[in-house]
Amino acid sequence: MKTFEPRRFRRAAGEERGAARAELNTGGHAVPIQLSLGLRLASTANQQTAHFHRDSDRRRLRAMLAGVAATGVVVVLVLGLVGLRMQQVRMSYRLDALRTAKAGAEELNRRLRVEKASLQSLARIELEARSRLGMVAPTRQQVQLAREFTGDGTALTELGERTAAAAVPAREPGRGTVR
Repeated sequence: MKTFEPRRFRRAAGEERGAARAELNTGGHAVPIQLSLGLRLASTANQQTAHFHRDSDRRRLRAMLAGVAATGVVVVLVLGLVGLRMQQVRMSYRLDALRTAKAGAEELNRRLRVEKASLQSLARIELEARSRLGMVAPTRQQVQLAREFTGDGTALTELGERTAAAAVPAREPGRGTVR
């Protein structure tokens, strides 16, 4: 059975084979069959080399693990950046939708304020009361004054002026008399 030899140990193993061949060529001593087949001997020197070989594998394993860990960190960072970019795009779309909704709400608010102002107009209320409901201004006999207005007469004259002004019907062009 042939054993695996890393590159740095091949030279040493090759030298062993070369020494074994030199023994064969010189007609020297008998060569063991393992050497003639190119197999290594299990000696204490080879065992020390094998132990050194295991340390080398541990260093390579550590280097590979460090490389894998560094690659993993880079992949996680890239995926994190991609996730953040996607979140930014989603938020950008949401911000645009919110800005559009805000502009619509502001326009609606403006229209409602104008409508409220027109509905609160006293002239419009009076017109609606006269046209829809058939209301008319009260006459002098229909107005009764409260006690606090009858004392010195100042409030009474002011009230009389207001009542007289309200009694004059407002005529619109094209309409005859007010009911």
